[in-house]
Amino acid sequence: MNQTFPLLPLRDIVVFPGMVVPLFVGRDKSVAALEAAMEASKDIVLIAQLDPGCDDPEGDDLYDVGVIAQVLQLLKLPDGTVRVLVEGKTRARLAALEDVGTHLLAEVETLPGETVAGNEVTALMRQVVEQFGEYVKLNKKLGEDAGIDLSEVDDAGQLADTIAAALSAKVSDKQGLLTETNPLKRLELVMAFMEGELSVLQVERRIRGRVKRQMEKTQREYYLNEQLKAIQSELGGGDDGEGGNEIAELTEKIEKTKLSKEARAKAQAELKKLRSMQPMSAEATVIRNYLDVLLGLPWGKKSKLKKDIARAQAVLDADHYALEKVKDRIVEYLAVQARTNKLKGPILCLVGPPGVGKTSLGKSIAKATGREFVRQSLGGVRDEAEIRGHRRTYIGSMPGKIVANLKKAGTNNPLFLLDEIDKLGQDFRGDPASALLEVLDPEQNAKFQDHYLELDLDLSDIMFVCTANSLNLPQPLLDRMEIIRLEGYTEDEKVEIAQRHLVEKQVQAHGLKKGEFTLEEAALRDLIRYYTREAGVRTLEREIAKLCRKALRQILEGKVKSVTVTPENLGDFSGVRKFKHGVSEAEPQVGAVTGLAWTSVGGELLTIESVTTPGKGEVKTTGKLGQVMNESVAAAFSFVKARAPAYGIKPSLFNRKNVHIHLPEGAVPKDGPSAGIGMVTSIVSTLTGIAVRPDVAMTGEVTLRGRVLAIGGLKEKLLAALRGGITTVLIPEENVKDLAEIPANAKAGLEIIPVSHVDEVLARALVEPLEAIEWTEADDLASQPGGSNPAANPAGSEVPTAH
Repeated sequence: MNQTFPLLPLRDIVVFPGMVVPLFVGRDKSVAALEAAMEASKDIVLIAQLDPGCDDPEGDDLYDVGVIAQVLQLLKLPDGTVRVLVEGKTRARLAALEDVGTHLLAEVETLPGETVAGNEVTALMRQVVEQFGEYVKLNKKLGEDAGIDLSEVDDAGQLADTIAAALSAKVSDKQGLLTETNPLKRLELVMAFMEGELSVLQVERRIRGRVKRQMEKTQREYYLNEQLKAIQSELGGGDDGEGGNEIAELTEKIEKTKLSKEARAKAQAELKKLRSMQPMSAEATVIRNYLDVLLGLPWGKKSKLKKDIARAQAVLDADHYALEKVKDRIVEYLAVQARTNKLKGPILCLVGPPGVGKTSLGKSIAKATGREFVRQSLGGVRDEAEIRGHRRTYIGSMPGKIVANLKKAGTNNPLFLLDEIDKLGQDFRGDPASALLEVLDPEQNAKFQDHYLELDLDLSDIMFVCTANSLNLPQPLLDRMEIIRLEGYTEDEKVEIAQRHLVEKQVQAHGLKKGEFTLEEAALRDLIRYYTREAGVRTLEREIAKLCRKALRQILEGKVKSVTVTPENLGDFSGVRKFKHGVSEAEPQVGAVTGLAWTSVGGELLTIESVTTPGKGEVKTTGKLGQVMNESVAAAFSFVKARAPAYGIKPSLFNRKNVHIHLPEGAVPKDGPSAGIGMVTSIVSTLTGIAVRPDVAMTGEVTLRGRVLAIGGLKEKLLAALRGGITTVLIPEENVKDLAEIPANAKAGLEIIPVSHVDEVLARALVEPLEAIEWTEADDLASQPGGSNPAANPAGSEVPTAH
């Protein structure tokens, strides 16, 4: 017999008899059907839709077989939907469908449940229950207790429905199980379905296991790292994952930086260590600092070098007056680089006295070549670690100055100025000069090893420029550098430098306006001559600054509106003259010779004085002379004794007189052999009583045979002679080749006479020519005091001495 009930169409679910299911109902017709059911017998027909997306289903949109269910509970929710709990009772086949406006009424035919029994059914039921237990284990979507109560079910149909309701299957498959009325066939269908699902689930489990085993290392590491980050975040007291962010940043930096293969491997190894450490541990800080240094270096970053030779020459000329040799060398280097595009950075060493512009020349070279400029002063550095860095085993270890400055430069081809390289120290901590050998060797510095980095760094693109006041350096270090000498400036060059650079610089530095301060050229020359005596221009710049200060004070006091410094009023600003310009002695003096000396701050005039005193032919020296100079005095004295008769000196004189040689400014240490000919001239002059010309200066080493040997520092010595007002200079003949490098105005202001023997020196230096005497040993013995012939030594015949 057919019955009519309100119809509730179902989406994506099939309800079986005996199954209690919560449903959420939102469609108006469905809600109305539930309300109608509640007003009647609480029974309602549940039929699944063929198409879950259909909002207003009709007969053709529904399956034929459904279930009559009882509404157990109905709850209206605030959003208008209804939550209903239904329990399936019996199967029913849809016979007719009527739309009453608010909802659908279904006329259904009840399908009575069949009962089956027998050993076959019992065996099948047990098998199904056992298989469902395995299915539950493999299917993670079902709960662990899904298969517990099935053993108590003794009806085959009920068992089939219960299992069918629990299976994870498509709506069409479940509808097939609902349509089948024979319990035995239904059990077979359930079992077949579970077998198929079990085989699929087992394959899935095998695949899952295999995928898990074959998971890529990076994925596994990522997963573990995320866990580690979370753990470290907890241990770190909730720092919001700063450590994780830092590691992510470092990882990104390593990826983006163009590291060498070796550096990348090192960075990744250190990062791996950092990940496994406590963020606040000391070791983590060490690794963090190391990575900061490593990633801060300019890997693959280069300045675009300028190859315009004419422009480079113009830059060098604008910044520095004179220094032609240095400029030529720089422009030659640029020319080669412009043609070849690759030239290992040369190692230039600018050697010269202070104040000649060595350091500022380094800046100009950087500007002309388009390189970044970094400067490192080596004065007083005595620890090898300053160059090569400390090993990371030490607390507070740092990279060396080379790496630190390279990081600061931001490019791997800067101009690196090593200032005052001759002032390097040396103690128990190592020899930094030896550590520089690797840095300054173009053949080795492509693989420079810093103790801190422990990596090969390529320094071959860096242009190294060293500065020094003297060549007092280890020979292996000198061998690696190209020496360019910067001698002192002539008076004319100083005037040009002051007019082009110094005056303008000091005027601006003191806030003077245009036209308020004028320094006449004649006053500038007097300032150079009488207030400075130096190779460079530092003292000159200080004197100009002094003039600017005094001028500014007068202007601010309202005394004048502008100041012009002339030779007449120079003394009012600069005070009394500090130096004499010109010959120190106006008259020829006996035993007083002007020598020329080289010092690290330029050339100097060196006065040599001799007197004779009663004695037994000994030589006494004073003036803080070094060992070499004392030996030079001894050689000169021996030569004069050996050649005494030729110079008009009786040998007997050496038995009655001592010679005292003194070099004034006794507090200043003096050494070297180049005063040899000056010593000879002074000794001969004091023994013969013939004065020495005051306008003559001389330099040269003397041998026991009277030969004049070459000396060094000729340019500095000639410039000193020029500054001192000397007109004639005697130099060794072997030094004539060096005259090519002497400025033309220096050569024009001096009469330079090459000499090869002491006789030539004496002929030029003494005011009177020497006259040889006839001498025999018997005459000499007779002339000695207490000799056999008193008449041979009359009173007053003794050779006069200088006082």
